[in-house]
Amino acid sequence: MQNFTKIFSCTTLALTLALSGCGEATTTTTEPTVQATPRYDDNTIRFDRAPGELGYWANSSKHALVENGVEVAMNEMGLLANIEDASKVAPFMDWSLALYKYRQTNGLKDDPVSVCIAPAGPRHLQDPKGFRIIQDRNYERVYVMFGGGNRNWRLINMDGRIPPNPDEVTGTYYGYSTGHWEGDTLVVESSGFNDRFWFSNGGLPHTPALHLTERFSRPDHDTLIYSVTVDDARAYTRPWTSEWTLDWVAGDIEESFCEQ
Repeated sequence: MQNFTKIFSCTTLALTLALSGCGEATTTTTEPTVQATPRYDDNTIRFDRAPGELGYWANSSKHALVENGVEVAMNEMGLLANIEDASKVAPFMDWSLALYKYRQTNGLKDDPVSVCIAPAGPRHLQDPKGFRIIQDRNYERVYVMFGGGNRNWRLINMDGRIPPNPDEVTGTYYGYSTGHWEGDTLVVESSGFNDRFWFSNGGLPHTPALHLTERFSRPDHDTLIYSVTVDDARAYTRPWTSEWTLDWVAGDIEESFCEQ
């Protein structure tokens, strides 16, 4: 009877160990959780924080405007590691390439942000201090609020108006922007810029003829995809496109002010 009890106990223990995996090394891999894209009740993409949430967009995957498909080494200020790569960055005209090289070779010392001029154009979406996209659905407007750049903000009208002819308006730093939806993508057309700012890190030139077509999409909670097509027939030989991603950063955006 004792032998039977002993055999039964050992058999039960072995079965328990086999079922529980005791005594064996096990490896568990957990896939990162991807949160769904937040939306309003009518299914419109929400680019800003949801109620009760804090966060903003930052950590741009590119430091400056570079045409899609081009690989060149540069630092966080947009300064090229090799000046011979300058002509690869964008389809320059001769004068704009010469000016770009000049700005690069003098260490970007003439950058207007050094005297507190706004980092306008696509450049404000690469500022390390980040930004928010606030959708005012009552007045059919979108505001882009910047953590850097002297607490500046940008207005995008969503009421169906068309961008103005740049020759008929006084150019501004942020231009005149109008937006519409193409599916889940916010498409923004902007024109009417002045030429008193650098519209990218690294000193890419532009003229008042600059026209931008921007696309904002949010494929999941933590990712913003930004694409911009640059059309400036006075500075570049053809329109060209640059694209990068940004991360959702939990917390409240910190504002900063520039002082000379």
